[in-house]
Amino acid sequence: MQAGQEILLFNGLDGRDYRGKLLKVGKQGVFVQITSMTAIEPLPDLRIKLALGISRGERMDIAIQKSVELGVQEIMPLITERTQVKLPAQRREKRLQHWQGIIINACEQSGRRRVPELRLVESFQTWLERGEDNVMFMDPEAETGLAELKKPASTLCFLIGPEGGFSQEERKAALAAGCRAIRLGPRILRTETAPLAAIAAAQMLWGDFV
Repeated sequence: MQAGQEILLFNGLDGRDYRGKLLKVGKQGVFVQITSMTAIEPLPDLRIKLALGISRGERMDIAIQKSVELGVQEIMPLITERTQVKLPAQRREKRLQHWQGIIINACEQSGRRRVPELRLVESFQTWLERGEDNVMFMDPEAETGLAELKKPASTLCFLIGPEGGFSQEERKAALAAGCRAIRLGPRILRTETAPLAAIAAAQMLWGDFV
C-alpha cells in the first residue's frame, strides 16, 4: 500500500474499527491518520469456549481458524493421552504465537473487532482440576443431543479430543469432574470438524445465528 490510501484498523480489544489514511509507509514504520471510528461491537449473549486436544498439522490450525469465524470467545489447547504432537516447553511459545496469528487473521477476515483469548497449553488433567463451568463433552456414545438441553445462562464450553479422541480413562475423568456427555448426531466427526459443528449448532440454538 502507498501513502494516501485508506486503511481499516482494529486493536482487538475495544470492539471498534478505525478508518484512516496512510501518511507514510517505510522501513522505519507506518504512519496513519485516523479519520473515524465505528460503533462498539456488542458482546455476545452466549460466550462459547473451546477446550481442544492438540492435533497434528493443519487440523489444529483449521479448527482454530474456523472456530473464530463462528464466534468462539476463548480457546484452550490441551495435551491429552492421544495427542501426537510433541510440544516441549521451548516449542510451546512458538506454537502459541502461530495460533495467535491464525486467530488475528480470522478476526480480520470475519470482521470481528475483539480477538478471542488464547490460553496457555496445559495438560488435560490440569485443565480438569482448574474447572470450567457448563462443559459439554463431545462423545459419540452419549445419549443426549444439544437440542435437548436448556439454553445456557451465559457461558458454554465444548471439550473435544485430538485424533483418536479421548482415552477411556480421560472420558471417565471428564464425566467425574462434572462434564456432560453430548453427541452431535450419529456420525463420528474428525477433530477439526467436531468443534465447528458444535459451535455452529450452539449459535443456531442459542447464539447469534438466529
